[in-house]
Amino acid sequence: MSSASPPAPPGWYPDPGGERQWRVWTGSQWSDTTRPFAAPERPQTSRVTTPPYYGSALDAARRYGVLATFAGLGLLVGVLAHWPGSASPVPTWFALAASNLAVGLLALGTFVYALAARALTSRWSVAGLVPGLNVAYVSGLLGERLTGAWPTRRVASEVIVLVLFVVQAHAAPWLALAPVLVGLSHYGLFQSLAEQPRASGIAPSES
Repeated sequence: MSSASPPAPPGWYPDPGGERQWRVWTGSQWSDTTRPFAAPERPQTSRVTTPPYYGSALDAARRYGVLATFAGLGLLVGVLAHWPGSASPVPTWFALAASNLAVGLLALGTFVYALAARALTSRWSVAGLVPGLNVAYVSGLLGERLTGAWPTRRVASEVIVLVLFVVQAHAAPWLALAPVLVGLSHYGLFQSLAEQPRASGIAPSES
């Protein structure tokens, strides 16, 4: 003849009445102390949002900023290489008109690139506002968004070829390809980022 099993030790147990809660077993009887079952843990989430101007700013940079910046740079350097009084001058009226147009294009490009830098970082910054510097800065930000790493070599190579163009364009006309190639590279970066799904809504956070 087997002996009766010993009572369960005191503690929290599922409610014998079937309620979705715990109830304390004193070792001899059920007490009135209860607590609800813990809700299933949900993965911690964080909300990743982009500014409302994100898409429009980057689209403006792709459509207008790239063309304005590099066309303005190419035009200005070309006019200065043939300024009245140089070895192969252009008419004064043309030099003045073209240089004013180039400065206007560069001002527009600088403004649009500044907006792009703000859209990519969600804040204004010195690097995003300084003419010329903001072009290299945005190029790096675009590469970082697309690859996850800052593209130091590519940005440095862009800066070098553009400086060579500015300094040596009068002696090496083929360097006029530099702003064209860098501009096409920037357009491709903006286009690639535009084709990626924008990060918004809820995304899992790192534990």
